[in-house]
Amino acid sequence: MEPIMIALAFAAGFAVQLVRLPPLVGFLAAGFALNALGFERTPMLDTIANLGVTLLLFTIGLKLDVRTLLRPEVWASSSLHILGSTLMFTVLLFVFKALGLALASELNWGVMLLLGFALSFSSTVFAVKVLEERSELGSFYGRVAIGVLVMQDVFAVIFLSASTGSLPSVWALGLVLLWPAAKLMRLMLDRVGHGDLQVLYGAFLALVAGYSLFEAVGVKGDLGALIIGMLLASHPATAGLAKSLFHIKELFLVGFFLSVGLGALPNLSMVLMALLLLLVLPLKSALYYGVLSRFGLRTRTNVLSTLSLTNYSEFGLIVAALAVTSGWLSAEWLVAISLAVAGSFVLAAPLNAASERIYARLKGPLAPLEATKLLAADQPIGVGEVDAVVLGMGQIGAGAYKRLVEGHGLRVLGVDNDASKLERLEAAGQRVIEGDAVDSDFWEKLLISDSVKLVLLAMPGHAGNVHALEQLRNRAFGGRIVAIVEYPEEVEVLRGLGADEVFHIYDEAGTAFADDALAGLKRS
Repeated sequence: MEPIMIALAFAAGFAVQLVRLPPLVGFLAAGFALNALGFERTPMLDTIANLGVTLLLFTIGLKLDVRTLLRPEVWASSSLHILGSTLMFTVLLFVFKALGLALASELNWGVMLLLGFALSFSSTVFAVKVLEERSELGSFYGRVAIGVLVMQDVFAVIFLSASTGSLPSVWALGLVLLWPAAKLMRLMLDRVGHGDLQVLYGAFLALVAGYSLFEAVGVKGDLGALIIGMLLASHPATAGLAKSLFHIKELFLVGFFLSVGLGALPNLSMVLMALLLLLVLPLKSALYYGVLSRFGLRTRTNVLSTLSLTNYSEFGLIVAALAVTSGWLSAEWLVAISLAVAGSFVLAAPLNAASERIYARLKGPLAPLEATKLLAADQPIGVGEVDAVVLGMGQIGAGAYKRLVEGHGLRVLGVDNDASKLERLEAAGQRVIEGDAVDSDFWEKLLISDSVKLVLLAMPGHAGNVHALEQLRNRAFGGRIVAIVEYPEEVEVLRGLGADEVFHIYDEAGTAFADDALAGLKRS
């Protein structure tokens, strides 16, 4: 990327962060500004964007339990939504044509059906970014949304293979050997350690064993990166690997959002079509909600999953580019869809940031639509008599849990939104439940007992701790609230929200380290 691109992307990202919007909104705005200044997408920018998307899908795979895809609320809802949304957009495009809109007048039924299919998809990149910023990739609604997106990726691969007229090579059958080869990949993951070699090994898995290998046999490379990640998902070291790749992935994804904004300069008819597509986006959301509500999900799960999926996908750009190359569409459609994709990101970002408040307003009106029989994983949580609750059962939370139980004899409940982690903790004999810190229904159930006197906020994401603290204070919790932070500037934020004590993890670790060292010296 050129220096001006980096400078403008930083300035725009920083500006929108000051008004509490996700930086990706600023990156999109920077792309449009660069476009207006005469800049164009470069091969280097496209390469950076592709690397970001590939690494993103690889890290998704590292956290994805393949069993999620086999659940009816995932594969069936994805299939029904693709079908219903494709038909809905096809009809809407026919209406636009009947009204004499310039871009729509050139469309025939086949092309309208193709565009309807393209517009039915949601953006994996956007949804994962939103879930990461809220520390809710492992939450139940997050797993449902990601499962739907992965199924959409599968449909996309099938479509692209069919539309190009070239089937995967016969060597693609050899990809089944990755299943036994995963044992060797896991073994290597144990041996590479936690430094530079781990980062390089992660890049090798995503870009070589995943992307390049799958592309070589005629299968979409991004899907290969996702599958390699899924093959390693059960390994304990994958959390460290994902963390090692996090900042590289985030930097490359800036290129992706810039490239969307740099698509092309629009004219009036393109802008009008993009606005019309944004105006009908709520219909796509309503269809998501209607489909998901048929599978025994709570109102909150439906609302938050729907909000994270309320956008258009970069896949729409791929389909439009294919149609333009084949001569089915004018190039103007590619620009219009680019604007609609970018506009959907800009609209959806603040909606997802306010998702809990939106749910609070819709909870009552939507209550009659909730399924009478809820899925076991999505039923409200009943909590027995406990003295303390630890939110976030990572290394620090698990250590605090153990100390409260063994050192102080308290009845402690551990809460986390990562189902695979909870399985390991339960196997170790710990009392834990799956819960989402920003789930208002969860809090109403959790604090029904007056015996809870202490809550420890030990979640890895600052946003999760902030949301949890707000939920506790909104319900006038009378016990003691103690929280941890990773960065010093976060201390005053949590204290201002009412935390009784806030500990900076590195300061506390250093203090405990020195105290233990001196205690050992005195004993000797």
